[in-house]
Amino acid sequence: MDRLPAARRFVRRFVAGPTLADALGVVAGLNAGGVDALVTYLGENVTTTEGAARAAGAYLELLDEIARRRLRAVPSLKLTHLGLDLGESVCRAHLETVAARGLTTRALVWIDMESSAYTHRTLDLYQRLHATYSNLACVVQAYLRRTARDVERLIELGATVRLCKGAYREPPEIAFSDKREVDANYARLIDRLLAADALARGVYPAFATHDERLLRRARETAEAGGVAPDRFELQMLYGIRHDLHAPLRAAGLRLRVLVPYGEDWYGYFMRRLAERPANLAFLFRHLLRA
Repeated sequence: MDRLPAARRFVRRFVAGPTLADALGVVAGLNAGGVDALVTYLGENVTTTEGAARAAGAYLELLDEIARRRLRAVPSLKLTHLGLDLGESVCRAHLETVAARGLTTRALVWIDMESSAYTHRTLDLYQRLHATYSNLACVVQAYLRRTARDVERLIELGATVRLCKGAYREPPEIAFSDKREVDANYARLIDRLLAADALARGVYPAFATHDERLLRRARETAEAGGVAPDRFELQMLYGIRHDLHAPLRAAGLRLRVLVPYGEDWYGYFMRRLAERPANLAFLFRHLLRA
């Protein structure tokens, strides 16, 4: 796929490229259009301490370059990329190093959520470090049945929290299997995170979705509650629903786009194809033309 120009161009629709310079170039373009960014160095479930250290080093370089270039961007990382499978002490040491650099450069550091096997450990580690590193932010997934309880826990902390739908295959006793149930839970969690008592505790919610109905729900709930546009944000993935960027910005809403980069792009790219069959058809048409 990387050798064929047509396939490579399509991959670049979702992945900035293999290098940090590729990602920062995309971020600069987004910023020029009034859109903020998240940047993630692709990778997960590292099996060596060297791999975990390499990932942490990439995020330190990212933070330094964002500050040097004065870009409106922050990192978004996976704990298994920092060595969570090797032991919490390995992961925590790397996370604290990255979080401390973020404090120095005045940047949030988002902790992505992975499969349900990591949910409890991720939230526990976030809670333990939150008091020291106020710039840490976390993610919850609307398709998990436990998330309403987790949101209450995060409200108590006054957390910065991203609400996404969730993309891992989970058993029905853990996760809602019907899309309508997931959407309904997402809508309820929008209401909870934008509630007056949650905002009074310092909660800053980010709603990560490309679903226009849920985007409208977040906007209308905020307006009805008198929530200022700078008290929450919307988030999307690079290459998906970019047609919504300009209308959302024109409405005065803060938008942040996740920009992935790195050599380990294949798994991420295949998940984007799997999410929407039209993406796969589009790729095949390009390959046939080539």
